[in-house]
Amino acid sequence: MFVTIFLPGIDISARSSTKIALEKQLTYGWESGFNYYDPFLQGKDKPIMVVLTKDPRTGAAMDKTDAYVFPAGTHFPDGLTHDNILGEKVQAASTTKGRIGEASEAAGGVFLVRVDADDTPYIEYATATRGWTTDAVLKAADQQFLAGGGKTMFIREGCWWCHTLLPEETQDWQTFGRPPMTGDFNGESPTTFGSDRKAPDLLHVGSRNSSREWMTMHFFNPRLVQPHSIMPRYDYLWGNKDKDGNKIDLHAWDKEYMAYAEGDSVYPPEVPVPADDSEARMLIDFVLNLK
Repeated sequence: MFVTIFLPGIDISARSSTKIALEKQLTYGWESGFNYYDPFLQGKDKPIMVVLTKDPRTGAAMDKTDAYVFPAGTHFPDGLTHDNILGEKVQAASTTKGRIGEASEAAGGVFLVRVDADDTPYIEYATATRGWTTDAVLKAADQQFLAGGGKTMFIREGCWWCHTLLPEETQDWQTFGRPPMTGDFNGESPTTFGSDRKAPDLLHVGSRNSSREWMTMHFFNPRLVQPHSIMPRYDYLWGNKDKDGNKIDLHAWDKEYMAYAEGDSVYPPEVPVPADDSEARMLIDFVLNLK
């Protein structure tokens, strides 16, 4: 006897990008895994996400705005270079209203994510529409996030072997937040869903814990904030110097920490603040950006 079962199918390629998908593409850039432009996975060839509260060209006050800066030569995500990634309506709005067709990787530029009157998200090429240059935007930025390079660190260090970025449609909602939608992943490569969960899901961790100090301690030595954590230390991502240019002596730090762990010292040693160009700073920026 034969039984034929008919299951509904979904043409994923026909799904339009959500606002989340556009933000992720512009935050992480082209490719976060091994590729020709970053063969040793050092977080190179990535955009810079910035927060603005004043117009970079005029200096006038404006509502808090996230902008995405692609320095000259930085490769664009697929949504900016392939017509079949964003979805028909999003592509049309990004082309006519956002003028993304005028952008080039060689020149670089600044991009925004906007939503029109029909509630359609689209990408705006602010260098063309507003005259915002990369240098002016970086200079005017209140904050800069290297989350694109941080995603490379997340992949290289194997964080997705224990953490997922995919809450399940079960009681996960109560703890880890809304599961992602189909259109949330257009143009993202790789998705970093993860394959096993030995530790909490991180898709919205930046909403649950936005403390940079806590994350700094956690990555340097997880036992500082969670005594029974099985997570490995990532202190080597700090490099040789801290934010102020002081040399980091891990041997001396470990000696002080052991004294604290054994009860011979009341307080643990201070954790160095990562240098602005360190891999630790990139990884922390990525995690705090997961909201």
